[in-house]
Amino acid sequence: MKKRMGAYLWIGGVLLFLYTPILVLAVYSFSESTMIGSLRGFSLQNYITLFSMPELRRMIGGTILLALVVSLLSTLLGTLGAIGSFYSKAGWRKGMEIANQIPVVNADVVTGFSVCILMTVFWRVDKNTYLPLVIGQTALCTPFVYLSVMPRLSAMDPYLYEAALDLGCTPAQALRKIVLRELLPGILSGFMTAVTLSLDDYFITTYTKPAVFDTISTYVVNATKGAQTQIKTALWALSTVIFLLVVLFVVLMNVLPVMQQKKEQDGVHS
Repeated sequence: MKKRMGAYLWIGGVLLFLYTPILVLAVYSFSESTMIGSLRGFSLQNYITLFSMPELRRMIGGTILLALVVSLLSTLLGTLGAIGSFYSKAGWRKGMEIANQIPVVNADVVTGFSVCILMTVFWRVDKNTYLPLVIGQTALCTPFVYLSVMPRLSAMDPYLYEAALDLGCTPAQALRKIVLRELLPGILSGFMTAVTLSLDDYFITTYTKPAVFDTISTYVVNATKGAQTQIKTALWALSTVIFLLVVLFVVLMNVLPVMQQKKEQDGVHS
């Protein structure tokens, strides 16, 4: 009993340490305070400012669009890379795994600076285009998609693909109907990881973005260096909205499969 109580206290302490700063920020986003430490009055003004100021709406919309484009590209490349690596010979697979680990361990600032030099110096790409930014963030996110898909491949029966071919499927049909269906949870997990990384990235975005474009991360950093108080407090509301959306998605991702499984079991019993 004492061990169980100690475990509960330890887990509670860890959760409290992780989420207290976010909860404090959420509380202040619903107040009239202009700085952390002096809480006063309930107000929705920060949320009104967040969704009514054109500058903030453009920044949020551009960030979301960039995250979706980068995540789709990263999911496609990471999934195909994982499938190709899994069905390759052992030597090639090991080489792919090592190559995939390098961008994961490598510092973002190195990746961002390298992509900037490659695109603007060697390939002569105009830095005012979005191509360096998309390529840089895709290089950041793709290895994480690979890492999300590979465990699902390892848990899958490696002979399912060959069995589908023997039963008359073309290679494309076997890939779509058998392999990708088995990998769907890993693909979705990799996609959401890529979305999160794109939204959160600062260093690669700073080095590769056009001068007139800002993502949430770069905008927040610049806002803390002298922006209007109204914008700073609106960013508290933005942080709260992002956190609540992430919590909602995680809950749905965990609850919906359980509900689906229960529904299938009820159908079998009936």
